[in-house]
Amino acid sequence: MYLVCGEALFDVFAAPAGSRSNRLNLEAVAGGSPFNVAVGLARLGTPSALFAGISRDYLGQRLWQVLDEEGVDTRYLVPFDAPTTLAMVALGADGAPIYSFRGEGCADRLPREEHLSAPGNGIRGIHVGSYSLVTAPIADTLLTLVRRESGRRLISLDPNIRLNVEPDLLRWRERVEAFAELAHLIKVSDEDLALLYPGEAPEAIAQRWLQGPCELVVLTRGGAGAQLFSRRHGALYASAKAVTVRDTVGAGDTFQAALLSYLHTQGLDTAAALAQVEHDQLQALLAFAVQAAAITCSRRGPDLPYRYEIA
Repeated sequence: MYLVCGEALFDVFAAPAGSRSNRLNLEAVAGGSPFNVAVGLARLGTPSALFAGISRDYLGQRLWQVLDEEGVDTRYLVPFDAPTTLAMVALGADGAPIYSFRGEGCADRLPREEHLSAPGNGIRGIHVGSYSLVTAPIADTLLTLVRRESGRRLISLDPNIRLNVEPDLLRWRERVEAFAELAHLIKVSDEDLALLYPGEAPEAIAQRWLQGPCELVVLTRGGAGAQLFSRRHGALYASAKAVTVRDTVGAGDTFQAALLSYLHTQGLDTAAALAQVEHDQLQALLAFAVQAAAITCSRRGPDLPYRYEIA
């Protein structure tokens, strides 16, 4: 089982309501990057649990209900009398989401170290990512958890930069590097690297991260496919799947869930196993994640695929 850590919220999509400019239709969809990864793992048949602060309000109850219905283990959820974060989502002409967050003081940011319970023996890996890496107090809570568990369990990281939550790039760089020093698998988008390290070649960043405990760095490039950098096998590439894109909301989370699910299915979900993985397995890993993300891109919102949908 993977323990996924971070935010749980509602993405709110806005669309005009007829010809009247003073009305909008709003559609709220359960989400947040770690929430999506946990659900994506469950849909791919991989056991998952979510460590997150969750509100006792109506929206928080709905988030909890979704996790239950999707088969995500909820024993690590921490309830709070605080609101649920809302992410207002507009879509660009290319289907890429543009986010605006209403989250200050909300439940998903509130877990502290005293809310951490020791992961059970069934937890094989821990995944962290997105704005929970930088928003206090949960950012410090997760760093404490990862420092404690890095020598015992597989640690995966997806920075998933959200400058409209925390605009301080120096803060993002400091926190991403702190987690990267402890991670065994890092998945990052080319957009995130361009924000974090403008002018620096992604390949150079990947090679720097591979000098620590990290065994694999996976770089997603949207329509240009994905690259994987391995300490043992060097660089691999997979082209993107041709698909009619509705939007790209949740595509990165799908890619992440697919990576972890494949490693679990193949018995590669430990740091030691990653160090010994074969070239052909890495190529199959990339292909599986690319195909899964393409399915999500063909749908509206973070509608992640099930295992039976992926060849």
